[in-house]
Amino acid sequence: MKANVTYWLDETAKRFPDKTAYADEKKEITFGALRERARDIACELTQRGLFKKPVAIFLEKGVDVLVSFMGAAYSCNFYSPIDVDMPGSRVNKILEVLEPAVVITTASLKDVFAAYDYEGEFLLLEEIFSMQGRDQEKEEKLEEARRRGIDTDLLYVLFTSGSTGVPKGVTINHRAVIDYIDWVTETFEITEKDSFGNQAPFYFDNSILDIYSTLKTGATTYIIPKNLFAQPVLLLEYLKEKKINTIFWVPSALIVVAKLKAFRNVDLTDTLKRVLFCGEVMPNKQLNVWRKFLPDVQYANLYGPTEITDACTYYIVDREFSDEEPLPIGFPMPNTDILVLNEKNQPVAEEESGELCVRGTSLSMGYYKNPEKTREAFVQNPLNQAVPELIYRTGDIVKYNERGEIIYLSRKDFQIKHMGHRIELGEIETAVSSLEEISLCCCLYDERHQKIVLFIEEELDKAYINERIARLVPEYMLPNKVIRVEKMPINANGKIDRVKLKEHMK
Repeated sequence: MKANVTYWLDETAKRFPDKTAYADEKKEITFGALRERARDIACELTQRGLFKKPVAIFLEKGVDVLVSFMGAAYSCNFYSPIDVDMPGSRVNKILEVLEPAVVITTASLKDVFAAYDYEGEFLLLEEIFSMQGRDQEKEEKLEEARRRGIDTDLLYVLFTSGSTGVPKGVTINHRAVIDYIDWVTETFEITEKDSFGNQAPFYFDNSILDIYSTLKTGATTYIIPKNLFAQPVLLLEYLKEKKINTIFWVPSALIVVAKLKAFRNVDLTDTLKRVLFCGEVMPNKQLNVWRKFLPDVQYANLYGPTEITDACTYYIVDREFSDEEPLPIGFPMPNTDILVLNEKNQPVAEEESGELCVRGTSLSMGYYKNPEKTREAFVQNPLNQAVPELIYRTGDIVKYNERGEIIYLSRKDFQIKHMGHRIELGEIETAVSSLEEISLCCCLYDERHQKIVLFIEEELDKAYINERIARLVPEYMLPNKVIRVEKMPINANGKIDRVKLKEHMK
């Protein structure tokens, strides 16, 4: 039994000491060197008396971030990444909640950090990596700290946006990540022969799959340069050059590739083996483009919010879908239970929709230093009155189809009452996405004027769109207004930025 993810690194470094673990644009690091550098950091944290304390990581996205993650984990502290491009006001709010015991950064970035509300300690990588080895006493002290740790100790805190504008720190422990990665590597048969192409920022939970599958199996993760996601042909050429056979991206990244027909320029037939996606709805229209050009690839739709360690349901695409059909989010992962509850907190009846709730090892420990929000989202299982048992209420509305698969409909926040009807905005988006001309779309509700507002990038008028989707949704669900945007705003996690779109409705 493993109580800390770093035991994976110990084993993998022993098996493949000279194999590349992670690589970015500027450098790469072997498993052996990763272990040594991470333990250098861990020894320093332990020497400072830090145990089960928050460690902020303020670095450019790259290999050094992952080394720092492992350093925090080895010392039984927990990490929280802060992006260097994050707005200062958000950084200050995170620092206010997290109150890090130390910030890991570089000498040059330390000067940048001076602009934030932080007066604590720093750990500079240049100084740590220039030290001449670790003595026996430091090693023993480090191992003693790791032995004291248990699997429900925190591994990381990732901050989500929060509807109030105050970031919420989602806390995840070692056991949840170990459980999740065991499932990932077994289900998709990940081995040391595989290589990942990382898209997700390290402050976004989708990155957990790449990072820790690599750590456990001895695979390699390439950190793809961010600018390539705006240049699909160069992006695919990068995958081919690095022999990347597994990707786990947000759907918007896959949609851009399908939209710009990059497959006609780059043949990935002998390269890609798995295409996994999570984070938002994947329209079948664009997925069908991928499946047309790469029919032998394994495709899988993973679903889950940050609060349940990246994903809790999955669907391995095993049949054909028309462009207008919704793609199932599938079935619960092993050791995870899904409850679909109606407004009376009872399991939904056939054809009834309800809120998707989760119980199991994957659940977050709650929101960091935020008991009020934690109590709202993590509640007693209403179906179990015998013993304390928490479930997480996702706020997502789903239903079961005739095959017993879970179908995502919309966010509870996106469920509206319009013309006396209860409507899921996600259903309208699915219908519009099926149109050949549409690449990305988003539906919002204008409460003041009581209008369904559709945002698209293409120059199509409302009458044309409504005529085309009238066979897919009832009349009362047809958009009342269509707004064209030059480019759909995408947030840092690669999802459509609905907050920015709302500004167009003022």
